[in-house]
Amino acid sequence: MAKQPHLLVEDGDVHDVALVPGDPGRVDRIADHCDEATEVAQNREYKVVNATYEGRDLTICSTGIGCPSATIAVEELSNVGVETFVRVGTTGALQSDIEIGDMVVATGAAKDEGTTKRYEAVEYPAVPDYEVLSALVDGAEANDERAAGTAATGASGGAASHDVHVGPIASDDAFYAETDEYVADWERAGILAVEMEAAAVFTLARRKGLRAGAICTVDGNLVEGTQKGETEGEELPDKARNNVARAIDITLDAVTTL
Repeated sequence: MAKQPHLLVEDGDVHDVALVPGDPGRVDRIADHCDEATEVAQNREYKVVNATYEGRDLTICSTGIGCPSATIAVEELSNVGVETFVRVGTTGALQSDIEIGDMVVATGAAKDEGTTKRYEAVEYPAVPDYEVLSALVDGAEANDERAAGTAATGASGGAASHDVHVGPIASDDAFYAETDEYVADWERAGILAVEMEAAAVFTLARRKGLRAGAICTVDGNLVEGTQKGETEGEELPDKARNNVARAIDITLDAVTTL
């Protein structure tokens, strides 16, 4: 097969499991947690790196912001051999008890975006693969146990503590059009958080007979009126920025079982 036009990869360039953060900078953060890493390609918002973690070969590829660019990444990666996709992202909480720095593992994504409508009816569900979902939940529980053990021995340092929430999220196209009415409706429906890519990743993987899942670090709480970048020079608040590292560790532990 010819080289893919956006990712600039071809058959043999990537592995069967891909971690797909939105931010190209997070590709490097994930690679730093791995045993070895090699850049494969970089073009537009897409940075592709191959890495190994505890003997498991994997690919890391940024998707950019939103479902259209995420769809391109999934289409082209699946064309050259990726069979499992795990989104490692950030998200805005929609329930008052979810704090900045917490983790959300998605059991489904409301399709509040336009891209998947070009593929199928809105009534079709955007849901993760059960094995990937279970691996992420198990990875989160194992990470919590290690963190508790470290605390018990009096060790210091590392990322801040966090809770892991498992449930439905929403994928939305319009970051700056998330009105109070939208937020209130999502909150009443029991949606845990909102982000911009998972619905497309889940939908395409299901339609192609592939696997997908998503774990996101909370970077603000829309119900409480906080949003990333509002009070600091960095895009993410400190606790969210620190706990992205835990989301990465959870995901890497999960993929070793897939």
